[in-house]
Amino acid sequence: MKWFALIRKMMYFSLIAMAVVISMTKPPVHSQSNNEVVYFIPVEQAVERGLEAFLRRALETAEAGGADHIVLEIDTPGGLVDAATNIAFLIVNTETPITAYVTVKALSAGAYIALNADQIVMAPGTTMGSAAVIDGTGNAAEDKMQSSWLATIESAAELQGRDPIYARAMADKDVDLPEYGAGAGKLLTFKTSGALEAGYAEAIASDRDELLAFLGMENAEVRELEVSFSEKIARIVTHPIIIPILLSIGSLGLVLELYSPGFGIPGIMGISALMLFFFGHLFAGFAGFEVLILFVAGIILIIVEIFFPGFGIFGVLGIAAITGSMVLASYSTVNILLSILIALFITVIASVLFFKYFGYKGPLKKMILTNATTTELGYVSNETRKELIGKVGYAQTMLRPSGTAIFEDERLDVVSEGEYIGHGKNVKIIATQGSRIIVREVKE
Repeated sequence: MKWFALIRKMMYFSLIAMAVVISMTKPPVHSQSNNEVVYFIPVEQAVERGLEAFLRRALETAEAGGADHIVLEIDTPGGLVDAATNIAFLIVNTETPITAYVTVKALSAGAYIALNADQIVMAPGTTMGSAAVIDGTGNAAEDKMQSSWLATIESAAELQGRDPIYARAMADKDVDLPEYGAGAGKLLTFKTSGALEAGYAEAIASDRDELLAFLGMENAEVRELEVSFSEKIARIVTHPIIIPILLSIGSLGLVLELYSPGFGIPGIMGISALMLFFFGHLFAGFAGFEVLILFVAGIILIIVEIFFPGFGIFGVLGIAAITGSMVLASYSTVNILLSILIALFITVIASVLFFKYFGYKGPLKKMILTNATTTELGYVSNETRKELIGKVGYAQTMLRPSGTAIFEDERLDVVSEGEYIGHGKNVKIIATQGSRIIVREVKE
């Protein structure tokens, strides 16, 4: 019995020990997780095609990761209409519920993006609205584009069950809403209280915890998606203002490289700028590698034209290939053609100045004749017989004003200073310029 009691005690303590070990080795249970997943995605800075490419990747990643809810944290002053329209299309076609969380401001295109989300939550002190369309000069867009934009932003509001008059007031100064600080002549920009009152925000949340509490997902697992380093570069180099700068640096660098001996900084700068242009557009998904191949082919054709001059066919084909690759890589034909024209203008002006002050020293020197057939270098078309000056002879023929004259039994072709000199008149050589011998009548 003693053995039995001892064994029973040993088993008892063993079970306790196992329970302690198991409790120590068991993976900790996240007390705040109920298997729900919420993705937070930043929508920051200007709305452009680079942001569109990032959001496309982020929304796909969130859905593939089993997101139960997606939160777009918005802080943007606005941007391009076409990029905002494409982003809205991505949001509307995402099956996972999306909340637009305005952390600082959602203006212009940012307001339109927010209106396409399933619901809007604003942080205290934030703003949303002022969504009029302006052109590249900063003025209001033409009536046709303005009318289309008003219909688009009103449709976005109606899609989420919101009164479209407020959306219209964001883009149309003629809508009179003085109770929201948007009387006639002013665009509507909601503060948090106004947006809540007008039904353009479902809640106000100071931080993510309050936002998740509003969503009823306090215990959800939070995952964040950030803009990668490559995407940051792509966003910068695909900006409409940066593109002509890159193309100008690229073309100017390559042209200056042709003027300079060896391969140096201008060439490196030019190639780097053009590679950045193509990298940004490739990474943002606007182009494939075929445009890069077309660009390289264009460069090769131009090099062939420089070192093996023909009838200009290779040069023309090279320029066409380079221009075509840029147009195909761009998301806007008008924008890229305008950028190319700006780059050409800058390149031509800079090249002329460079040639004027520094001259040709590089490969182009082989293409351009820079030497002159001057007398100092020994180039003489006709000998100038200066020893004839002062000699006196007589006109063998009448000089009208050219003719012939005899000087010491030597017959010469001469020309008077313009007057007629009769046959047999005495003449004196007063100047010689190559084969031109100038005589003057000697009065007796």
